[in-house]
Amino acid sequence: MSKLKELHKIERPREKLEKYGPEKLRSHELLAILLRTGAKGMNVLELAEKILKKFPEEKLAVAEFKELKSTFGLGAAKASEIMAAFELARRMLNGKEAVLLLSPRDVWESLRDLHDHKKEHFVIFFLDARNQEIKREIISIGTLNASLVHPREVFEPAIRHSAAQVIVAHNHPSGNPEPSESDLETTKRLVEAGKILGIELTDHVIVAKGGWVSLREKGMM
Repeated sequence: MSKLKELHKIERPREKLEKYGPEKLRSHELLAILLRTGAKGMNVLELAEKILKKFPEEKLAVAEFKELKSTFGLGAAKASEIMAAFELARRMLNGKEAVLLLSPRDVWESLRDLHDHKKEHFVIFFLDARNQEIKREIISIGTLNASLVHPREVFEPAIRHSAAQVIVAHNHPSGNPEPSESDLETTKRLVEAGKILGIELTDHVIVAKGGWVSLREKGMM
């Protein structure tokens, strides 16, 4: 097979982009520009084609680091560059940087505006498979009970946003973040509904001015 350096100049992806613009390049040519070099026995265009055959359609955009790193000998550097390019594109399209929610403290910090609010606000964080926030919504304002927070109100938008998992949270205006019986009942219903739908409820965090309680950490869900 032809080595990249032996291709006619106008066939090289970078030169082709410069002459015609990125919209004229095929997907494997755009990927070849990111990769820069090929792998053992393959020039960069051949490598790019093989990668796109392994990760068709949108799968490359959400591939995990370990999976990319071990693909055709890409290695850590190339895997990082591919993931960084797609993440940058997502952020620019969404108009905001992704928020990584890994702990109850992250949730508490994210809801600072509700810490001393006079009314209870029930919030859903819709997350992708990497714990990155896709979107958040307030679905009820007022005293938390089963009628105000129905599983339908949580999981219908989760399906619409293609969320892999959700975290729910609400504030306690009293300043005491300890869960009530109603909090526990609502959480139990949401956990069961999530299991049926295949969307995990990863935590229910109760926030207040002085701190937070994670029902997951407390073993209450």
